[in-house]
Amino acid sequence: MSEPRDAPKSPEFDLTFEPAHGRAVPVADGVERITVNNPGPFTFHGTNTYIVGRGSVAVIDPGPEDEAHFSALMQALAGREVTHIAVSHTHKDHSPLAKRLKAATGALIVAEGPHRAARPLHAGETNPFAESSDMEFAPDIALADGDRVEGDGWTLSAIATPGHTANHLAFALEGSGIVFSADHVMAWATSIVAPPDGAMGDYMASLERLLLRDDRIYFPGHGGPVKDPPAFLRGLRTHRRMRERAVLERIRAGDRLIPDMVKAIYRDTDPRLHGAAALSVLAHIEDLVEKGIVATEGPPRLTGIYTIA
Repeated sequence: MSEPRDAPKSPEFDLTFEPAHGRAVPVADGVERITVNNPGPFTFHGTNTYIVGRGSVAVIDPGPEDEAHFSALMQALAGREVTHIAVSHTHKDHSPLAKRLKAATGALIVAEGPHRAARPLHAGETNPFAESSDMEFAPDIALADGDRVEGDGWTLSAIATPGHTANHLAFALEGSGIVFSADHVMAWATSIVAPPDGAMGDYMASLERLLLRDDRIYFPGHGGPVKDPPAFLRGLRTHRRMRERAVLERIRAGDRLIPDMVKAIYRDTDPRLHGAAALSVLAHIEDLVEKGIVATEGPPRLTGIYTIA
């Protein structure tokens, strides 16, 4: 799930992607991708499901409860044993089909855990992404950072990457240089970080964790591959730091309310996306308040009044 497109744009985004809805497409040795036909402003051409292995396989992010996608997935899996269903996080475009796929294959569902917010709701606050969250999801096996799932000729290791959601995982295919980066890092857009589900401080720390690795390619939850992960990650980090500076500049210029900041920072963005943009600004402000750089009365919220501390 991506945030609204806007300036500043530091990463070199790649919009060239052929979704091939309903068809399994080989993307690497022993890796296939099937894209759900659920395009939208936050999903690009749709959610990517990955099949890892040959005779005995794992399925990564089975996707939403979608009949056509389930049929395509079962057709691609025909004659193969599915041992594990790995779920990166619990937004409804990624996780709900896991339950049905488990019933059809007997595979174990592995993930960080059930859906949860990055922080408790403040008094009177509602979660704007509550309807997008799979609150019924529960894994058979809970994975922590570094935990491994093994199959016939493949091993997936969990990389804790909270930020987009509190329970977000990426999965590394050991020995291949491949990481399935889900919604944390995508080639076509930056990921939305929307409180209370997400947290900017967590997101930035997760970028730093990935920068310590030496991976050759990412296969994300939406769109095509990230072909130069280190350079792209540095671009994402720069983009987020520039956004933080833009928020601070608006506060220094006299903006006290998030809607005023959004109008200036996202002036070239479709106004219909300003609600999502406001959540991105709030995520930065929460991080700035925690660092003691920005001040407000009470906890940061969309309706708060902000000043430089």
